Formats: sequence, C-alpha cells, structure tokens
Amino acid sequence: MKPTIPDVLPLIKAYRDAGHHVGGNLHVVLDEGNIRDSDILFCRDEAIAHQDHEGVKIANLLLQMSKTQRSKISSLFYRL
Repeated sequence: MKPTIPDVLPLIKAYRDAGHHVGGNLHVVLDEGNIRDSDILFCRDEAIAHQDHEGVKIANLLLQMSKTQRSKISSLFYRL
C-alpha cells in the first residue's frame, strides 16, 4: 500500500527537528523540491553513505509516493 502524506509528515518533522533543519541528506528533495526518483535515489545514497538510517527510511517511503504527494511534502517541509 502506498504511504499517505499524513503517514510520512510526522517522520519528516521528527527528522527536521532532530537537527536536519534544511533536510539533511534529503535536502535536495525536502528543501529544494526536486522530486524525481533519481533525486530521491541520490539522497538515499547520501543517507546510506552517512549511516543516516532515518533518512534512508524516509527516502524509501518517498519512492513509493506519487510526484504530487512528494511535491506537497516538500512544500510543507518548513511549515511542519
């Protein structure tokens, strides 16, 4: 089943509040709004390289979501 925005937003808020203020390893997606699969895969690789387990988890969830959902999440990142 595809994750929903309400499922993922609390994880992203917790990630941001844990010190990833501009999106951490996921900044290309969360801060800059680049929502293609290739962008998320790049971010996931960065998260893996930095042993950022929460970032990997969020990237995997984003990959399961539609581009519309991803865009909405990115637009809400600083308003959470």
